[in-house]
Amino acid sequence: MTPIIIGALERLISVVGRSVALLVPIMAVIVLLVVIMRYAFDLGSIALQESVMYMHSAFFMLGLAYALQTDSHVRVDIIYSRLSDSTKRWINLCGHALFLIPLAIVLIVYSWDYVVASWRVQEGSPEVGGVPAIYLLKSIIPISACLLILQALCEITRLTLDHVRPSGD
Repeated sequence: MTPIIIGALERLISVVGRSVALLVPIMAVIVLLVVIMRYAFDLGSIALQESVMYMHSAFFMLGLAYALQTDSHVRVDIIYSRLSDSTKRWINLCGHALFLIPLAIVLIVYSWDYVVASWRVQEGSPEVGGVPAIYLLKSIIPISACLLILQALCEITRLTLDHVRPSGD
């Protein structure tokens, strides 16, 4: 991959990640609204409650590639932080190539029929008054996996190019 393509892909992933981060305060406001409606006015809204679940799912699933990009993912740092940069590079290369990309491919393959079937029937909430678009929520699964693959390829390319380029030391 060329640096231009890497830059474009990472900008796309960054825009998606920063955009879904905006869902967090929206979810907080909606949860507050649901609580106020329930306890102050004895009203409930299944659609509002489900919308929080949808946003929560979108936040995590669509934010995965951005977390990888910004190195914000959870890592057990007991050993990793003590390793040399060269060893860390090899661990990251192997992790992306041998674990992350294959797992993301498995997610795409196994979720595809699930998502297509949901779109075919325009699957909605089983709850009366719920959000009528579960098929959109399910679509996030393969989209998230594709974004992870793209970011992993960017990381692999960068790690490989950084290794090949002579350092200025």
